[in-house]
Amino acid sequence: MGTLPRITATLAALLLSTFSLNALSDDFMDAGGRAIAGEKFKVCADPLNPPYSTKNKDGFENKIAELFAKELGQDIEYTWLPQRLGFIRNTLNAPLNDTDVETNVYKCDVIMGVPAGYDLTLTTAPYYQSTYVLLIAKGRGWDDITDPAQLADLPLQKQEALKIAMFDRGPSTTWMQKNGLLDVGIPYQSMSGDGENNVAMQIEKDLKAKKIDMVILWGPMAGHVVAQSPKNSYIMLPMKSTPGMKFEFAMAMGVRNGDKPRKELLNKLIASKKTEIDRIMSGYNIPLLPLPEQAIREDND
Repeated sequence: MGTLPRITATLAALLLSTFSLNALSDDFMDAGGRAIAGEKFKVCADPLNPPYSTKNKDGFENKIAELFAKELGQDIEYTWLPQRLGFIRNTLNAPLNDTDVETNVYKCDVIMGVPAGYDLTLTTAPYYQSTYVLLIAKGRGWDDITDPAQLADLPLQKQEALKIAMFDRGPSTTWMQKNGLLDVGIPYQSMSGDGENNVAMQIEKDLKAKKIDMVILWGPMAGHVVAQSPKNSYIMLPMKSTPGMKFEFAMAMGVRNGDKPRKELLNKLIASKKTEIDRIMSGYNIPLLPLPEQAIREDND
């Protein structure tokens, strides 16, 4: 794991700001020995995945990619593919020309959002941390809920009236099972095959249509739902991690396994552009948590 000097992210950003990243990037070579600087900034992304990325380039991952490309003096090039099974194989690890068995040129070079330490990619230092939340539509009889644990203590008749989304997997489903709420859950797929809606979009529509009244949802997705409605339309309650049940996760960027030079370059950008990244993230109603110092140090090198 991490071998970087044990300095704070703030100090790292201060140190890095004294150098020109455009000049530094000239010294970075990719796994094939080619200079990274001067190339296009090639991003693997989902074309319909708000609030992360869209073909209109209005997701926060799109905006951070634009920030980095501008700093490097590069143009952005996207490889668009729905983020489902096989996404990494068919984008990040896919040769530019499908017939090339041995190549150093790939369709794209970076995924802007993966869990820190994700085993299918080499991951950068994390650049944000969020949590799952219980999102409740106001005015439907649940406004007195101030802690997700209250749902497990409701009288049986009240529990049976719950209209809460339940995904096929993930920590929200584990929590519902532990608290005896599976029987009242309304099932949803965590990977949608819908070409017109991603999970956050579908949940937002169903909340408005009153098909469901609440959902335990990953923070950025919950932020997207909240952003589509008038202010104060929802109650957002952070889920609390317990031993064996984690709800908070740090998110990083992913590059191909072995592409350490590109990872190092992205780490420098993450550190030096922290203020701008935070400003972008603040515009998406995402419940953000401080990054643990350990997560910052351990960037999976």
